[in-house]
Amino acid sequence: MADERLWNSNYCKVMVANFALFFAFYVLTPLLPLYLSEHFGATKDVIGLVLSGYTITALLFRPFSGYFVDSFPRKTVLMICFAAFSIFFAGYLAASTLLLFTVVRTLHGGPFGALTVANSTVAIDVLPSSRRTEGIGYYGLSNNLAMAIAPTIGIFVYRWTQSFELLFWIALVVACLGWLTDATVQLPAKEIQRNKSKLSMDRFFLLRGWLLGVNMVAFGFCFGVLSNYLAIYGKEQLGITGGTGTYFMLCSVGLILSRLQGGRTLRKGLLTHNAGSGMCISLVGYTLFILMPTLHSSFSILHSSFSSLHSSFFTLHSSFFIYLGYYGSALLIGLGNGHMWPAFQNMTINVAHNNQRGTANSTILISWDVGMGLGILLGGIIAEHLGYSAAFWTVALVNAVGVALYFLATKSFFLRRNLNDSVR
Repeated sequence: MADERLWNSNYCKVMVANFALFFAFYVLTPLLPLYLSEHFGATKDVIGLVLSGYTITALLFRPFSGYFVDSFPRKTVLMICFAAFSIFFAGYLAASTLLLFTVVRTLHGGPFGALTVANSTVAIDVLPSSRRTEGIGYYGLSNNLAMAIAPTIGIFVYRWTQSFELLFWIALVVACLGWLTDATVQLPAKEIQRNKSKLSMDRFFLLRGWLLGVNMVAFGFCFGVLSNYLAIYGKEQLGITGGTGTYFMLCSVGLILSRLQGGRTLRKGLLTHNAGSGMCISLVGYTLFILMPTLHSSFSILHSSFSSLHSSFFTLHSSFFIYLGYYGSALLIGLGNGHMWPAFQNMTINVAHNNQRGTANSTILISWDVGMGLGILLGGIIAEHLGYSAAFWTVALVNAVGVALYFLATKSFFLRRNLNDSVR
């Protein structure tokens, strides 16, 4: 039946708009620490503080955005949030001091937090119910494509022009194009079911899914440190310069491959299987990434122990294994997160009642934001006082704790509260 088509025009438009949203976000992400350092002379801990403000504000807006998306016309909420998100990019162009930039960046997190909830909830609305679990998984491909393309384009543009101003203009224009795309989406007629009961915490954060949220905090923390301090860590610890764009691209290739492959298991409703396998793959990826400096040091010792006749041999092979491990970890982290994220999102939605879709979406995003914010903030503080190596060893530890929590408690927590018999 036509109504049961997964790739209907409205779903495709929402995905394109989501791509534009995250492209505008990721085209700046890997370069903002450099911008703050070069343009304003910010130190490592100040950079972490400034960048974490965006995530903290997004976190504060998430609960309210879930409530508004569930209680008011979603198209209207979506348009207002997207317009505000787009306009804030102009603020970066106007910010002439570190204080002004910090204010703009921090406030920008508000419409971003609300917009991601509104757009993902609209995506659920335009999906046929029989294809919803699968469609939520594929929806994330638009994020992943943006993550693969945007950092690479941003780094290329900066190297070519040495202009951060041009990057801010690119983000502004792309965000506006996303707003125009969402404006053409036609939502099915649906009566807004206002909750007439007294406002409670469960209208802003899905208490039925609290442990799923706690588990997601751990994984958000890891990616917060990785995405914001990757370039500096690679340069200082591994001597890898200019590889950030390639790393993000390979990470996104893993995300895309996992979404395509994981779609089959999502169709079968195997949510806990997808989540568990994804987390284990990510743990291997993060561990491999953290071990790279140790392997690098070991190769250096072997290199110095051999005669000059064998010097070039060890130099060549040590470089090969360092790059293989570095970029291989990107692929593994992408594969793992690509399996884990849609599984957790679906699990959160499936413990919620039908009139709490917005709240369920905001809950999983709130949890990710809490983790990201803590990762950015604490990662900068740890790096300032103990070095980037210590910050990334913290990532490996937190990721391992998250995996243990899932298998010991979160999986059974979901199965007890699941409201959808077709998934498990």
